[in-house]
Amino acid sequence: MDFDTLLHGNFSKLDAAVTDWGTLVKNLKSLDTAANEGLKATAYGADWRGVNSDVSRNFIGKTVGEFADAHTQAESIRNILKDTAGELRGFKGELDEAISTAQSRNISVRPDGPGFLVRAADGDAGKEVKQGDVDGVRDRIQGILAKATESDSTASRVLRALVAQAEKGFGDASYQDRDQAANAVKKAEELAALAKKEPSKLTAEEFDRLNAGLAEYNKDDLFASTFAQQLGAQGTLDFWAKLNDPNARDYPADGKRLDQYAELQKNLGLTLANATQSGSPEMSVWKSDMLQAVDKPVGGLNGISGYVVMSNLMRWGDYDDSFLNSYGTGMMAREQEGIRNGQRPEQIWGYHGGGLWPHLNATGTDFGFDPMTGYMKALSNSPDAATAFFNAEFIDKDAEGNPFKRDTDDDGKKGHVDLSNFQYLFEERDWMREEDSEGEQSISGKNYLAAALEAATTGHPAGELPTSATVAHSPEQASLYKNIVESVSDNPDRLLKNGYMSDSFGQMTAEYMPDINRAFSAGEKGEADVFIAPGATADLDQGDATRFLYALGRNPEGYAAVTLGQHNYTSNLLEYHAANPDAFIKDDKGVTASLRSAEVMGEVQGILGGGRAYEAEVQGAAHDAKYNGALDAASTWGGALAGTGIGLLVAPTAGPGAIVAADLAGTFAEVAIGSITDGMRKDSTDDVLYRNGTKWDSTHDDTYRLLEREAAAAGEAAKAPNPALERTIAAAAERGFDHATTNVKNHIDGEAIPRTLDSEK
Repeated sequence: MDFDTLLHGNFSKLDAAVTDWGTLVKNLKSLDTAANEGLKATAYGADWRGVNSDVSRNFIGKTVGEFADAHTQAESIRNILKDTAGELRGFKGELDEAISTAQSRNISVRPDGPGFLVRAADGDAGKEVKQGDVDGVRDRIQGILAKATESDSTASRVLRALVAQAEKGFGDASYQDRDQAANAVKKAEELAALAKKEPSKLTAEEFDRLNAGLAEYNKDDLFASTFAQQLGAQGTLDFWAKLNDPNARDYPADGKRLDQYAELQKNLGLTLANATQSGSPEMSVWKSDMLQAVDKPVGGLNGISGYVVMSNLMRWGDYDDSFLNSYGTGMMAREQEGIRNGQRPEQIWGYHGGGLWPHLNATGTDFGFDPMTGYMKALSNSPDAATAFFNAEFIDKDAEGNPFKRDTDDDGKKGHVDLSNFQYLFEERDWMREEDSEGEQSISGKNYLAAALEAATTGHPAGELPTSATVAHSPEQASLYKNIVESVSDNPDRLLKNGYMSDSFGQMTAEYMPDINRAFSAGEKGEADVFIAPGATADLDQGDATRFLYALGRNPEGYAAVTLGQHNYTSNLLEYHAANPDAFIKDDKGVTASLRSAEVMGEVQGILGGGRAYEAEVQGAAHDAKYNGALDAASTWGGALAGTGIGLLVAPTAGPGAIVAADLAGTFAEVAIGSITDGMRKDSTDDVLYRNGTKWDSTHDDTYRLLEREAAAAGEAAKAPNPALERTIAAAAERGFDHATTNVKNHIDGEAIPRTLDSEK
């Protein structure tokens, strides 16, 4: 900051800019509110069909999000400008006061080029002035200029960085003042300098400072991008690899912080994930550098694969979708090359067992030898990237060295086949054998694969509930779900031998109940009006759906998730049909549609119950307690699921009684789910439902009773009670159970047919 510039500073333009930005913030807030309450609410409640159900809805959702980001960014800019203007005005006041005081002491201060000159006043007035006093004035003014320069330059830097966070549109970084933003950048530079040190040279105090700083700031956008840029892509890999090098002579912090590696791994991963969301030119370079760095060994020719190192830092946070997909493409290309050369994943990724090998994952689930494990965890947090990845091609059937052959037309002859990434990972890959921290065989690889598939098919991170933005599935999501169902149907052992995957498969199926119900609906006439579903649907074959549900029914967590999902969907359907009596058949009062819903409910519950009954036959009735435990454990999830309105995001015949996700306060779904999951206390009718899976008839009776209550509650909620429906709905479900028995006999190759169990003999 020049002396003359601050001395004669005119803040009118800066004040005008602050005022203008303040007005913009106010206007953008109004637009943000209007976009959410008007544009988004209307769009998400509209009857979108075809391409519009996927493209238009998503476009509008992202556009509305830009209004919020624009408001946040404008507010941050306003705050930084306002704070900087106040600081500079304060520094000008200090400068004026310093000059005035100097003059009163016969010391002259005047401009001298870009700087200033301090000396004793001319003539007799300056004869008594001491050089120390002159130096004191000089130092004071220099200090004021230094502070003003810092304020001005850091404001310029953070404003440029703030705007650069989003390559297109607006960023969502929020700052209350210049200091907050500037401190984030400064902290990032300090911590990156620590991470650049040889890990063996890190003291315990420095390790703690690095770990604590990453924990505190990993959600700060400017901090994250600055830290990543300062450390660099190769520096990031070098840091984590060297930190975990078992061959190092000296451990960081003298080996006193080994128990905190898991926390550091998480904090570093979250920081990097946040950094990749930045669209700044510098972060674009970092991402490009990382994609090149991971393709080479870390530490020279005999080092560990860069993919192995980076994948272990990708287990937390939401990484940029484009970066994730480019990363996955490169990693799968390396794996495909190895497969074509006859190598197993252990050979492809360099782990051969024995000796000292870096344990790059400190969480205890696995040692981090397989890069696919961490990458699957990353995809489970980034649904759009997961959808694109699993639908992408892994290998072409005509690729040289393609080892995959199948009989695709049942002529007894096998030929080379194309495989998607999903098919390769779920059906063909020999996953590396790893151990957890307890010495037991690790399941994390395929378990994270299941979680990534859940994210890919539902549009939200694994383990979370659907929202109005994700209930409607895209064609790509629905196609992947169809492939999952068909794969398990083709070979149920793919799921049965990896039962821990069933919770994710069950939860994704709970969100695809419209598609499952349509698979068991006879004919196609009016199907879309009975089993309503927003967005694209998976066109499932009845036999495939039967084998898939039966496999899920043989696992407690899978059974619990689908059972709750089915009752949630059917309760919503009954309420919808009661509120829209002419939606299916005019003047029918929704009876036919409700009866068809009940029939399919019986069919689905019959197949699920058959799987549960078979497990009880094979493993003994005591195994049934695991199912009840799974139902109890799913109570919170199931109750929350009831408020999401699966299948009811849009109403095919919009009318005054149409139900959308935002208007489900009166639904009986939550009560119905509570009747199933509250195993430790009986409901108002003094019974607890679905608690005896070893008794086939019990599943029938529980379904009938709950359906009758759901029908009554639906009529009451719609102010259109229908006693006739309540009397006949159980009979419709009974027909569904009969269909279920037939389906199981026809599609399970004669094994595991539901029958009266030992307890009934």
